[in-house]
Amino acid sequence: MINRLTIYGVGLIGGSLARALKAAGACGEIVGYGRSVAPLQRALELGVIDRYETDPGAAVRGSEVVLLGVPVGAVETVLHELRPHLGSDTIITDVGSTKGSVVAAAETVFGALPPRFIPGHPIAGTEQSGVEASFAELFRQRRVILTPTAQSDPAALATIRWMWQQTGAEVSEMSVAHHDEVLAATSHLPHLLAFTLVDTLARLEDHDDIFRFAAGGFRDFTRIASSSPQMWHDICLNNREALLKMVGRFSAELATLAAAIERGDGEAIRQTFERAKAARDSYCETHINQ
Repeated sequence: MINRLTIYGVGLIGGSLARALKAAGACGEIVGYGRSVAPLQRALELGVIDRYETDPGAAVRGSEVVLLGVPVGAVETVLHELRPHLGSDTIITDVGSTKGSVVAAAETVFGALPPRFIPGHPIAGTEQSGVEASFAELFRQRRVILTPTAQSDPAALATIRWMWQQTGAEVSEMSVAHHDEVLAATSHLPHLLAFTLVDTLARLEDHDDIFRFAAGGFRDFTRIASSSPQMWHDICLNNREALLKMVGRFSAELATLAAAIERGDGEAIRQTFERAKAARDSYCETHINQ
């Protein structure tokens, strides 16, 4: 059991983790920390946290685990705030969607990634944000990726693995670089496409009719464009190398398909769609319907 957990940023992810750990009886006390009192007060009213602090020393004092639930662009600033107050045995982890930038931020603040800093990323979420959107089942049967390094403390790693398992998540490990490559393809690129499509259509002269007659396919494809702009701004900039590689690959494939449409090459179009359908159906059968 984790006797005391401090969460910096009690939003959708941090709040859902708190709810899940409370439901599992896996944590004695959960302390919320942040600069703004209003969301912390709301988290307290909802029973998501047991108390809150706006002073970093009071927030982390006696905590076994400190979780950073902030946008990846804010991690370095937050670590600067917390560093003077962290105990030698305190375990630090995060929920950021890019791991290279988080590790770099920790190295800047501490000089090297502390052995008890275990970078993590729950592959779960919704297009909603804020503690009001949090719910205990968010991570159930979802994946959480931890990216320990050769210097990571085994006991700290085991604690963070156990913490996420209490939420019902399946915990995996991979390298920092591989994580950022995989997420650039499966999460960051789709969000970039959804944001760009909606923005493109919204700036067309007849955009009112376009949105008025948009059907379920448009709604489903663009749902993630309702996600936090600040969070995705940070992700794009902090994983730019891997993301640009995927954007280049996708742009080339899209240009190939556009050329096939232009020349009326039905066979090339059909083959693209058939490959895509087979891959999507296989994905659903293997990863969604189990």
